[in-house]
Amino acid sequence: MIPRRRMLGAFVASTAGFSLSRLSVAAVLPPTPAQTAGPFYPLALPDDSDNDLIHVAGRDGTARGTVTYISGRVLDPDGRPVSGARVEIWQCDANGRYHDPRDDNPAPEDLGFQGYGQTVSAADGGYRFRTIRPVPYPGRTAHIHFKIGGQGLAGLVTQLYVAGEPHNAGDGVLNGVDVTARERVIVPFLPAPEIENNALKAAFDIVLGNAG
Repeated sequence: MIPRRRMLGAFVASTAGFSLSRLSVAAVLPPTPAQTAGPFYPLALPDDSDNDLIHVAGRDGTARGTVTYISGRVLDPDGRPVSGARVEIWQCDANGRYHDPRDDNPAPEDLGFQGYGQTVSAADGGYRFRTIRPVPYPGRTAHIHFKIGGQGLAGLVTQLYVAGEPHNAGDGVLNGVDVTARERVIVPFLPAPEIENNALKAAFDIVLGNAG
């Protein structure tokens, strides 16, 4: 097994040209639409909260599900990178269960899945996570929650969706986003054999609004 740090490092190199926002633009970028955090933002952050969600410190093995590498940049409305932003994600496991005591889904928890992770955007605004492809569960299409914040920043909570997911058409939260903005939170999940066998990759650039 390739060590997780080396794997994520290889991912950075392989995605150098993959981010959707290799921009040199003067035009104002439309902001990423805000969405609900839902009921399962962690009540307390787990001890293992790094950006590799498929391993849990102190446990053997890896999470169930399809390994997925998500990368992008945090940008301001002028397309400039935002460094030092705290980027958080949380999602249900491959059984459709959040690791949260308020989730009454009777499905078993995958204890090999972290469920929550965080990182800080780099000098070029870049961030990355190693997680699983999100799965649908009763009432919702497949999605990953994102929260971005930091000193002096206009905070944002949003969700990332899988292009082509059949449940997208009936998802009330997704379809509550204005149709002109909806495409900014739906991205392709593509095969990534150059990173890891049987893995996927997705690029999700996040444009913050003006600071309040």
